[in-house]
Amino acid sequence: MEPQELDELKLKIGRSPTSTELQIVAAEWSEHCSYKSSKKHLKMLPMTGPLVINEKGYDSGVLDVGDGYVVTAHIESHNHPSSVEPYGGAATGVGGVIRDILSAGTRPIALFDGLRFGDIEKDQQAKWLFKNAVTGIADYGNCLGIPTVGGEVEFDDCYENYALVDVAAVGFGKKSSLIKNHARKGDLVVLLGGSTGRDGIGGSQFASDSLESEDRSAVQIPDPFIEKLIIEAILEARNQKLIHAMKDLGGGGLSCAISETADALGIGIEMDVEKVHTRESDMHPEEIMVSESQERMLIVTSKAKLKKLNDICKKFRIGCSVIGTVKSDKNMHVKKGDKTCANLPTDVVANATLLDLPSKEPEYLTTIEKEKKLKKISNYSKALMKLLSSPNIASKVWVYGQYDHEVGIRTVVKPGGDASVLRLDNGKFLSVKIDGNPKHCYINPREGAIGCFEEACRNVVCTGAVPIGMLDHLQFGNPKDPEIFWTFLESLKGLTDFAKYFKIPCVGGKVSLYNETPAGSIKPTPIIGVLGLIEKIPLTPQMIVKDDILVIVGNTKDEMGGSEYFEYVHKFIGGKCPTVDFEESKKNMKSILNVIESTLVKSAHDCSKGGLAVAISEMCMKSQIGCHVSLGMIPGKPLEIDRILFSESHSRYLLVCDKKNIKKLETLFKKNKVSFGIIGKFGGNRINFKKETQSVVDLTVDKAQKTWLNSLRDLVLHG
Repeated sequence: MEPQELDELKLKIGRSPTSTELQIVAAEWSEHCSYKSSKKHLKMLPMTGPLVINEKGYDSGVLDVGDGYVVTAHIESHNHPSSVEPYGGAATGVGGVIRDILSAGTRPIALFDGLRFGDIEKDQQAKWLFKNAVTGIADYGNCLGIPTVGGEVEFDDCYENYALVDVAAVGFGKKSSLIKNHARKGDLVVLLGGSTGRDGIGGSQFASDSLESEDRSAVQIPDPFIEKLIIEAILEARNQKLIHAMKDLGGGGLSCAISETADALGIGIEMDVEKVHTRESDMHPEEIMVSESQERMLIVTSKAKLKKLNDICKKFRIGCSVIGTVKSDKNMHVKKGDKTCANLPTDVVANATLLDLPSKEPEYLTTIEKEKKLKKISNYSKALMKLLSSPNIASKVWVYGQYDHEVGIRTVVKPGGDASVLRLDNGKFLSVKIDGNPKHCYINPREGAIGCFEEACRNVVCTGAVPIGMLDHLQFGNPKDPEIFWTFLESLKGLTDFAKYFKIPCVGGKVSLYNETPAGSIKPTPIIGVLGLIEKIPLTPQMIVKDDILVIVGNTKDEMGGSEYFEYVHKFIGGKCPTVDFEESKKNMKSILNVIESTLVKSAHDCSKGGLAVAISEMCMKSQIGCHVSLGMIPGKPLEIDRILFSESHSRYLLVCDKKNIKKLETLFKKNKVSFGIIGKFGGNRINFKKETQSVVDLTVDKAQKTWLNSLRDLVLHG
């Protein structure tokens, strides 16, 4: 705690705090738990909508998907722990976000991950972090039988000796089964699940400062087998209506779970630390209160329902301790037997004073958009092959191949495409994707964040889904640096503007600050997840065959800043990053959904990292067929060849169409006044781009595919 915060606490409670009270408040007032630097500003995001269900005390967002069903969604990070112990840090990140879904009373049905590491081509530490974080996520999710169906990975020098591990989860259930959090005086407070130990002590404070030491005691220990039992026990207790209120024990442990539950429900809670089932017998009260041991849930139930809850816990062989009772005084009273260790008003503990930090545009932004003269590329085929082998573009099959993405039999569209699609029990489908682009966000924090949001929307639209909600995870350096805080605010404003224009409510999110090491801060790294709903049938990509036609929707523009081409091929950071024209974006999205609904296309793919050349190559490699592309037919102002091939302009879609449907497609696009071009035809075994009569790229599909499929795996396994 800062000295002024300690003074403020003394003033609010009228005395000096006890050692236990000090630890409780230090955990709850940490940046990680209180959001004191960002909370004031997060209110600008639109958080309501026709499908959004808001209940007090939920740890996840809830969306009504019709027919009496809901989906829940949440995103979490475990950055500091994963940078110290990547296997356990990443695994416990999975466990935490699953319990957030469970706390609403829904069954977790899918996981997604967004991962960031240093340059694995030259950094052995980055490679070690990457390998172990992926294994941690795979082992935990696979043990639980919850499919990891999507995600994304990026490597950048700014994450040297560090890792960002973001995990999102989606749940599904009946609207009538949602936990309506409430409590009455005399209700019992129950701690259910794993035992409380010394692992994770001080974890929330550890995550609220720059990473300067490897504090392994602050890293939690994962146990997916207990988590699996907790899921089944909680859902059975839910079905028997034994749960009045519920909260996951995450950051801050019991301190935050008790204070936040009491504050949200307007109650008091008296608890006894001696009643907590612990792993070690000599734990002090403050250790018990701030331990972040995993696989624990806090439940409020009545005396009459306790026996049934106990019976369920015995059946699943999980710990269940009555640790306290509900009072009417709105205080958090922690005892050890008859001795009082802490007695604080819950509104004081759960509501840190919000900060209004100064912000200032970073100096580097005044010159970063200026392009320098780059060396002329003489061989575009070679440049494309280099991009296909780059860690950020190469196939991520080595990652998602470790995840069981089909368990649970809901996965309709698997990882490796634009977005993953899950079958829901009401005959509808849920499409989900998470995206980020720190390179764009570094050059223009506002436009970069908007681009991440639009890319995630494009990906779900390519499956035929209408975006219905978003999750945001905003990851930045030290907020007390005015320049860093400015980039946070700009990103947030951009996301807000896009969300309001497209009427996509923010249903959940996370802010992670102090992401820096002694070497410096990370680049602005917002990760955006979009959920889309498909009322009828999803577009599952079909095999492309000879004479199928390639169509592009959207303009290719001269905006190369932050592109993989500039940074990976030319080693240049700068230039103007892609921007989103909201009107054009909406028009293109609507048109793509129209042609998918009209069954006029065989597959759809968005243009993003690596630009048009990479996106077309991916389509060819997946269907193992060549394509002959005419660069002169690509819509937009005349550009140099490399800019047409590798610009990462937004709002662009590639469509594969049977030639018999081309006329209908043209009519629809002309009616909707969208910019489009018929740019190629599939056939043969070569990826060929021509500018008039000149061949500018000519690769065999199998050579490109071999490079794209194997590069990342070979780099990780063989260096």
